[in-house]
Amino acid sequence: MTLGLCAKALAAVEVNSPNGHLSVRIDQTEEGLSYSVRSGDVAVLEQSRLGLETSIGNFGAGLEFVSSEESAVSESYRLPNGKTSFVDYEANELVATYANDRGDQLSVVFRVSDSDVAYRYRVNSEERHRIVVESELSSFNLPDESTAFVTWQVPWGGGYAATKPSYEEGYLVDVPVDTKSHTGLGFTFPALFKLDSEGWLLISETGTTSQYVGTRLSDPNEEGEYRIAFPEAAENAGVGESTVSVSLPMQTPWRTMTIGKTLAPIVESTVATDLVKPLYEPSKYYRPGRAAWSWLVWQDGSMNREDQVAFIDMAAALDFEYILIDAWWDERIGREGMKDLVEYARSKDVGVLLWYNSNGSWNDAPQTPRNRMASAPIRQEEMEWLQSIGVEGLKVDFFGGDKQVTMKFYEDLMTDANRYGLSLNFHGATLPRGWERMYPNHMTSEAVTASENLIFSQGFADKEAFNSTLFPFVRNPVGAMDYGPVVLNERFSKSPERGNFRRTTDAFQLATSVLYFSPIQHYGLTPNNLDEQPAHVLDFFRVVPAAWDETRFVDGYPGEKVVLARRSGEDWYVAATHSSEESKAYELSLPWLAGETLRMLHDLPDGTVGLKEAVVGDDGSLVVELEARGGVVLY
Repeated sequence: MTLGLCAKALAAVEVNSPNGHLSVRIDQTEEGLSYSVRSGDVAVLEQSRLGLETSIGNFGAGLEFVSSEESAVSESYRLPNGKTSFVDYEANELVATYANDRGDQLSVVFRVSDSDVAYRYRVNSEERHRIVVESELSSFNLPDESTAFVTWQVPWGGGYAATKPSYEEGYLVDVPVDTKSHTGLGFTFPALFKLDSEGWLLISETGTTSQYVGTRLSDPNEEGEYRIAFPEAAENAGVGESTVSVSLPMQTPWRTMTIGKTLAPIVESTVATDLVKPLYEPSKYYRPGRAAWSWLVWQDGSMNREDQVAFIDMAAALDFEYILIDAWWDERIGREGMKDLVEYARSKDVGVLLWYNSNGSWNDAPQTPRNRMASAPIRQEEMEWLQSIGVEGLKVDFFGGDKQVTMKFYEDLMTDANRYGLSLNFHGATLPRGWERMYPNHMTSEAVTASENLIFSQGFADKEAFNSTLFPFVRNPVGAMDYGPVVLNERFSKSPERGNFRRTTDAFQLATSVLYFSPIQHYGLTPNNLDEQPAHVLDFFRVVPAAWDETRFVDGYPGEKVVLARRSGEDWYVAATHSSEESKAYELSLPWLAGETLRMLHDLPDGTVGLKEAVVGDDGSLVVELEARGGVVLY
């Protein structure tokens, strides 16, 4: 759909990427502001709306063009716990400023790099000191032939103990761009679109702080235009407003678009961190690592000292950095017992991470510890105690909304935790929006239908291989994803006589430790795996990293297969999975590894893991064979 065709054109400004391939044009007509994005001759976005509806007026139509200014942006920075450790960012920036009849100004800021487009708004006024942003006019108008890979938003009150929305829904895959959600609430970020045969587009946002809400995409209209949607009033059990209230001058988060002829720019993008800055200095080095985690397979019954000692010993045997001790620890192990358990773990060189309920009045979840995070004085007292006994990080769960008050809660949690040297992992939570750079102690967040659902639903377990080909292309490119990979038991239970059945191969499970990026990677291994798995599998767990220096897309299509390569130091790890119900051979192109001899952990016909050497051809080609719902790892 083209906006404002019949309206009189008032002004237009443009900005291009450094290589000249991407271009953005802002148009002003009597009907309002709009923008369009092109990649060469291909329309990525047709005319899409710009503007804000606020307490001091509508910043859309009726504006006067004031000025435009273009500049170059160049920055190099490090991500100590990222999918890429060092980033060189180059972009061109356009600032177009417009004024209403009272002289209040709206600036639209576009940044265009060689593979990303991003924009945000700034509002300023000489006479006014505060503003309420009631809604946005902002939209994304996709070409009609596009298809969507999106996950729907759900209303508050659903799910376990009224803890949703929590970014844990299923996906619509390769559907027409005008497809609506069954809930009527649209779709959460990030959202992936295939531009017919012309390439790919990933839409998300970054830079969200206590000064705004977390937004999403509305349902599209019949032309495939999605608007920015604010939280529902009922989210967080009605706590807080669904609008934005801030002082002036103000600026919104960035809306981001990553564009590629292939999926490589999307998988490899760092746009979520390119556009933000650290908001404080880390109080210590927050180390990445792998964590043992009893709750996933052994569930609540494992919250006792004996079982946790067994998992600490397993972590030590595999050279893991951490153990995560989940809900109910305060009641079933006790605070004094936890102090002793932390000392035991530290004697084994294993750091301890502890679970907390976010609590407050916004969920009905009974799990403890409760009422220790929502109040600042109590939270700081708790964190001081945690620091004193040597706990290294927290997993905080059950948030249930994207309102400004909730974004402030996330920010307060991270800021306070940094004072006490604690890293943070959020579950039942929103998408992390650039937070690993903004808040240096933010390590990872769930914001995905994660591995706990393997235990809860056989239907989800049946789709495990299918989901593995979606998450690396949709959710994981914009931020760390705490999925909780690698379960090697045949059934998802402590007992082999009960629980849902695993449908994937052992090599598939190993591959997910590389495919899913999270700088603290919580494994679903259990102590019996130490005796059941061959030495070459255990040796792999001892060396596979959790953070990376480089990430590369190799091959794949969402819903069918995925092949990624990640580097740590000089060591490369290549992992592949597919959703096929049949065994298949795939030819990989690995030109930077031409002539190299690699270890290959591969599927055996019985679903276990074999080990052999694989020599990459001089042309960089290598053929791998995957069993049904199988996988492979090369390293």
